Amino acid sequence: MRILVTGADGFVGSWLVPRLRRDRHEVVAAIRPSQPIIAEGAPPPWDGDVTTVPFEILDDRSVEAVLAPGYDAVVHLAAVASGGDARRDPAEAWAINAGGTARLAEQLGRQKAAGSADPLLLLASTAEVYGASPERPRLESDAVEPCSQYAASKLAAETAALEANRRTGLRVAVVRAFPHTGRGQDLRFVVPAFARRLLEAKRNGDRTVKVGNLTPVREFLHVSDVVEAYASLLVAGQPGEIYNVASGRAVKLSELFSMLADVVGHPAEPEEDPDLVRPADIPYLVGDATKLSEAVGWQPTVSLEETLAEVVNAQAH
Repeated sequence: MRILVTGADGFVGSWLVPRLRRDRHEVVAAIRPSQPIIAEGAPPPWDGDVTTVPFEILDDRSVEAVLAPGYDAVVHLAAVASGGDARRDPAEAWAINAGGTARLAEQLGRQKAAGSADPLLLLASTAEVYGASPERPRLESDAVEPCSQYAASKLAAETAALEANRRTGLRVAVVRAFPHTGRGQDLRFVVPAFARRLLEAKRNGDRTVKVGNLTPVREFLHVSDVVEAYASLLVAGQPGEIYNVASGRAVKLSELFSMLADVVGHPAEPEEDPDLVRPADIPYLVGDATKLSEAVGWQPTVSLEETLAEVVNAQAH
């Protein structure tokens, strides 16, 4: 297949592009030149067989130009992906996540209607759209009650894409990935942030580490398992459907901190810092991926222990 990946230079994209190349797909990597994630002069996180194109999702002409060649599939990762970033600038999060997805889906829908292309749009959403209740593994059929600017903007992106599916026949599948991490994730996210602070505490001999609220319960997939789900859905995902990507293994953030401290080898104590506490934290966010497993045979393969060891090793170098 010929596949366009938007936001290809982000954390998930840098894992997904090589994964798709292993299946011998032709991959075009769309990145935002005005705010590059790849450092200037640094090689992209994929080999030379991948074409890189500039992509500004807020610019109609850019979207039209990038989509003009036609694709068998588009994996839409480009987004404001951090809850903290969305809190600082909610208008930008809505413009990029909701408005940008609507712009992309509209152009793809026009191609479908004109008969010039019939791509599958695989939209990377977030499990945070489920919101704060109930405290059990979430199903795709559960009510969505986002309680952050980030989650609300991603739910609006889902709405825009699925509306295009109903109106134009554009093939759309939505993926709600539960929290995931791995080598290359930046410090805006909890696992690498904890790992970095614990490593610094060990080097400095500090007995405490500043943290946010440690009472929420989460699950943490390895990013390679998430991109494996995406790759499988490109082949066997059903248009109009929503799929959770989840392990179902619940872990309290206080337990996660202790596990990371054990990996680092430094028994520091967590110290809550009000500046690190999110204003509307979801108490329990764990998923049920039965639908995905039945559709494509997907199962997570990397344990939480292996995942944490990888992140610590990456932060240590």
